[in-house]
Amino acid sequence: MNTDTLHSRVAALQRVTDEFSRALPLSRLRDAISTVIRARVPGIDWPALRIGDLEVAIPIVQGGMGVGISLSRLASAVAERGGIGVIAANAIGLIEKDYYRDGRAANIRALRREIRTARRNTDGVIGVNIMVAVNDFHELLDVAIEERVDLVFMGAGLPIKGLPVERIREAGIKVVPIVSSRRATEMIFRMWKKIYDDVPDAVVVEGPLAGGHLGFSVEQVDDPAFRLEEIVPDVVEAVRAFEDEMERAIPVIAGGGIYTGEDIAAILDAGASGVQMGTRFVATAECDADEKFKRAYVECTEADIGLIDSPVGMPGRAIRNDFIRSAEAGRRPAFRCAWQCLASCKADAARYCISIALNNARIGKIDKGFVFAGANAYRVDKIVSVDHLMETLGGEYREAATDAVVRRLGDRLNVVEGLRRRFSDARSLAAKLEREYGDAITTRIRHAGDAGIDHIRDLYDSALSSVRALQLQIAETLADAWSLLSPEVSATAEN
Repeated sequence: MNTDTLHSRVAALQRVTDEFSRALPLSRLRDAISTVIRARVPGIDWPALRIGDLEVAIPIVQGGMGVGISLSRLASAVAERGGIGVIAANAIGLIEKDYYRDGRAANIRALRREIRTARRNTDGVIGVNIMVAVNDFHELLDVAIEERVDLVFMGAGLPIKGLPVERIREAGIKVVPIVSSRRATEMIFRMWKKIYDDVPDAVVVEGPLAGGHLGFSVEQVDDPAFRLEEIVPDVVEAVRAFEDEMERAIPVIAGGGIYTGEDIAAILDAGASGVQMGTRFVATAECDADEKFKRAYVECTEADIGLIDSPVGMPGRAIRNDFIRSAEAGRRPAFRCAWQCLASCKADAARYCISIALNNARIGKIDKGFVFAGANAYRVDKIVSVDHLMETLGGEYREAATDAVVRRLGDRLNVVEGLRRRFSDARSLAAKLEREYGDAITTRIRHAGDAGIDHIRDLYDSALSSVRALQLQIAETLADAWSLLSPEVSATAEN
C-alpha cells in the first residue's frame, strides 16, 4: 500500500514540477527540473554504509559477541550477505583445547585461524572486535594487523595511547572505537589528533539496551536522557568538526536495542549511517554458539532479562537464571581461572569467572553459566538463517523508509500548493498593477499629469518582487521534495 502511495505522491510531484517549470524564468533550473522529472521512480532500498574506501550494500554491522559467540561462521555469513561480519577476540581461545595451559597463546592462535577461515568463506567485509581492557589487547591487535582484516572495533575502554596507528594504516585497516557518550567520542578523537595526527574512521555508539557489558551505570540504564535516540545526534555532532578538519566522512554506527528494520530506519533518520546488531544474529543458524544457547533467546520472557553485577566491574544485561542467582547469594562452588585475562577482574569476589560462565553457556551447559542478551531478546520467537534475517530486516526497512518518504513528500506538496495559491494571487495583482501603471504612463503622455505614477510604480515593483520571491520558494521546495528520493532512487529502476 505504501509503495502505491509513494508512486501517487511522486506522480503529483512530477505534475506540479512540470507545470511550474514552464513558467520559471531561470533557464538552467528549468533544464535541471526537466531532467529530474524524466527519471523513473523506483522502490526504496538500503543506503550503503561507507567507511573510508570500504563500502557495504547493507548498513548493518553484526555485533562482536565474545567468548566464541561470533566467530568465522557467523561473521562470514553476514559479510557474504552484504553487511559487516565481526569476529570477537575476547576469550576466543576458549574454543581451543589448551586454553588452560596457555590462554594467551590460545587466544592468538584461535583468532588467526578464525580470520583466515572467514576470508576463505567470503570476499565480504570482515572486522575484529577487541576489548581494550584485556591484557592481551596488543597481541590480538597484532594478529588483526598481520591478517589485514578490514576493520578493528575497539571497545571496553578508550583506545588512545600506545596504538600502532602507522602499522594499522599501512595494512589498510579501518579503526572503529565503541563508545557510549559524546564525551568519550570527543576524548578519543582529540587525543588521536594530538598523538597521531589522525582520527578513527568511524564510531559505534552503544545505547543502554544492548546485551553484555554496558558503558552505563545502573541508574543511567533507565534514564530517558541516555536513550540511543538521544545519544546518536550528540555523537554525530561531535564528529562533524573532525570531518571538516580531516576532510573525510566519519560515519556513526548505532547499536543497542535495535531489533527491526523499522528501528533501523528511525535511527538512520536520527543521523546514524549504519547500525550494529547482536541479539538478532544470535538467533541464527549460522551463529557459532550451541543450539541450547540460541534456544535460551527463544524461550526467555521479558521478565527473565535483567542486569547483573559482572566480575569485571561493569553492569551487564543477561538472561537471569539459577547460576546468576546463586552467585549473587554467594553459593557458587570453587573455580579456577585459566589466566588473568583482565587486570580489573574481581572473579573471587563475584565467586565465578565470567569467561568460563559464558563459555559454558556457549557450549550448551546453561546450568553452569548464563547467556548475555539485549533488552529485546524476549521478542525472538524462532531461529532463522542469516539470509532470512537480512531479507526480513530489508523488507521492514523499505516499508518504514517508504512511509517516511510518503509523509515528507505529502508535507512538501502541501507547502507547494500553498505557495502556488499565493503565487497566483501575486501574479494577478502584478497584472492589475501593470495595467494601472500603463494607464498612468498614458495619462502623463497625453495630459502631462502625475496620475499617481510614483505610488503605482512602487506597488507594481513590490508585486513583481513578490512574484519572483514566490517562484524561487516554489523552486526550492520542489528541489527539496525531489532530494528526498535522491539517496534511494535508481534512475533506471521501476516497480
